[in-house]
Amino acid sequence: MPRGLREFEVGGIYHIIQRGVEKRKIFLKDQDYSRFIFGLEFFNQVNPINLWDFLAKVGTVPTLAIQVERARKGSSLVELLAFALMPNHYLLLVREIQRGGISLFMRKMGGYSTYFNKQYERVGPLFQSRYKAVPIKTTEQLQTVFVYVHTNPVELRESEWKNLYVRDRENAIQWLRSYRWSSYHDYTGTENFPFATQRNFFLDFFAGAEGCREAVESWITFKSENTLLDVSLME
Repeated sequence: MPRGLREFEVGGIYHIIQRGVEKRKIFLKDQDYSRFIFGLEFFNQVNPINLWDFLAKVGTVPTLAIQVERARKGSSLVELLAFALMPNHYLLLVREIQRGGISLFMRKMGGYSTYFNKQYERVGPLFQSRYKAVPIKTTEQLQTVFVYVHTNPVELRESEWKNLYVRDRENAIQWLRSYRWSSYHDYTGTENFPFATQRNFFLDFFAGAEGCREAVESWITFKSENTLLDVSLME
């Protein structure tokens, strides 16, 4: 029996985290990442849609920008402010802009499990239980979570950096600048997946692209010089 829709505060911002079952990978190829990011925009609309019918008409995922332009119909369910995809989990920062929007958006995004199971001929759940949604309550938490989402990929180079420290600052920063599967590039002045996020809020908050870069990369610098991180604000 499907679970009921969760309640979120209209205007509220939430940090959403969902992990693969048993911490297994949920993205195996570039195509999987692209399919998920396409879904972030494609499913962010009020009108009922069928992804399989749409892809049958316009082709497969690689021509993301063209497909999204053709797909857009109706008003958005949420404002997607930031995202990062990791091999076994993903992180979103979203604002509820109409009642029930986040719940419906996340229910639609659950279709990725169907895609993944069909693609890799598997059965069973892909994700650990229900997604986690943490409300953002303070300006400090807002800034911290923005940085947390965009620095998450450092874990792929330094697995213990969150609880310990960054051993190689330059390598960590270069890795972030080269990591494709997040909204970081779009916030720092290089178009990557510009259709997926609504960035004006944080660009104003950090006073532009350089401010966004400074917020993220200064944290890497800090973690290269210090050893403790309070993750309670983030998770």
